[in-house]
Amino acid sequence: MDCLSREMAKQGVSVSVYVRSWYTKKDNKEYEEVKLIHIPTIKSKHLDASLHSLFCSIHAVFIKADIVHYHGVGPAFFSFIPRLFGKKIVVTVHRLDWATEKWGRLARIFLKLGELISIKLPHGTIVISRELKNYFEIKYKNSNLFFITHGMGMAEKSDPKIITQKYGLHKHKFLLYLGRLSPEKRVEWIIEAFIGFKNNPDKNREIKLVIAGGSSSTDKYVQHLKKISADNPEIIFTGYVTGREKQELLSNAKIFVMASYLEGFPIALMEAKNYGNCCLVSDIPPHRESVTDDADGMLFESSDFEDLQKKLNYLLSSPEKLELLGKNAQEKMSLLPDWTEVAKETIALYKKIVKTPEKSDMSEN
Repeated sequence: MDCLSREMAKQGVSVSVYVRSWYTKKDNKEYEEVKLIHIPTIKSKHLDASLHSLFCSIHAVFIKADIVHYHGVGPAFFSFIPRLFGKKIVVTVHRLDWATEKWGRLARIFLKLGELISIKLPHGTIVISRELKNYFEIKYKNSNLFFITHGMGMAEKSDPKIITQKYGLHKHKFLLYLGRLSPEKRVEWIIEAFIGFKNNPDKNREIKLVIAGGSSSTDKYVQHLKKISADNPEIIFTGYVTGREKQELLSNAKIFVMASYLEGFPIALMEAKNYGNCCLVSDIPPHRESVTDDADGMLFESSDFEDLQKKLNYLLSSPEKLELLGKNAQEKMSLLPDWTEVAKETIALYKKIVKTPEKSDMSEN
């Protein structure tokens, strides 16, 4: 949403984005021509996103906006509020949030209702992967569905400076997981596979494992991951990363690994490929949509931990294969649309909905 908002602003659209007061400094009123609207909420697992979406939806009733654009099925639950007051609604579905283990029964019911609303209520529903498109077309027979994927710009590679100073990491001397730390990501498999690799005395002792990401209202899960790592100095938890530090991690990883059993559109995977990383990922549909096995990455059987171990050991002992898969991955990414094109497609959809060829005011939640 960040890249999309900024690119639409560059193309002449007036864009306002709702931000959470605890996350974005209140004196930040604008970011690269995007207006920031600060709305308060309560920072807790079950109330943070839902209350923020509710308050944003009420606020959207009173502002000048031709389109109110929701991102995610949870926030979309409240899209009926501005719709009742005549606003045009667009929803982007990024994944099936109700399927993650971190939510209890009531939260899952709420998210499933949000999914239903995100299909039945908006004037346009955007899906970001072909798997999601197929899911909604089969389940809901929806005719108001638009496939607009995420954009991919040119990667800016960086030498290892910050990550060497902070973590002692060097080029191609670490495996990388980058993303939220939540159960559906199955980060424990990556940790256990790494420990198994390191326990083999014949293997490269210099390789480390970097877990880059933070809690997503999943503090207990994060504690579990750190517990099974048993204070292993070769397993590094960086927390949430951004900017130059994130660039350095993606630029210098030996292998990028994801073991998820559930994904929407795996943005981190696409970023890793864009940086020329060899990617080892589970063979769930979103990953198969992004990776051709043994061509521009490698897939392991999602339900088979031993297959993950086997493929990881193979790649770590095959430097020529690593280089080839990484090179092919980057070449494949160069064929994808950039954010300029994605913004054009989104603006075209907006104009189709409002039936106005002139500049429009947009609000994103």
